[in-house]
Amino acid sequence: MNVMSHSALNAYSQVGVENSIASASPHKLVMMLFDGAILAVLRGKAFMQQGNVAAKGESISKAIAIIEEGLKVSLDEEAGGELAMNLKALYEYMSNRLLMANIRNDVEGLDEVSRLLGELKTAWEQIGLKAQSVAPPVEEKPASSARPSISYGKV
Repeated sequence: MNVMSHSALNAYSQVGVENSIASASPHKLVMMLFDGAILAVLRGKAFMQQGNVAAKGESISKAIAIIEEGLKVSLDEEAGGELAMNLKALYEYMSNRLLMANIRNDVEGLDEVSRLLGELKTAWEQIGLKAQSVAPPVEEKPASSARPSISYGKV
């Protein structure tokens, strides 16, 4: 593949991601954050094992950014109460664990964070499934040309 084709493919992929984000529900956006963080950790692990220090650092930094600037920032501590506070502490732990794993080339640290993110993602998926099954069905409104059911005066 030539450079021009590769560049066009990357641009096309980016547009697809942007469209997915623009049309996603808040629940789906959090799912995308979990997916991105897990992928970044796994890539960081692969680069660590290959000895590619620069790419390892970029991937782990990306995972930390997703956790700190996406997952942690999206918490509503007022509405979420103790659960939100516990998640905030867990996100901080994961960020610190990733930082130390990066510095020490600690594969076990990356595995731990990947596992934690996976468990949180699974729980978040279950919340979404439960919300879908509990949500009331959406009622369709009659077409605007339909005759109103209530009238005032003589018809």
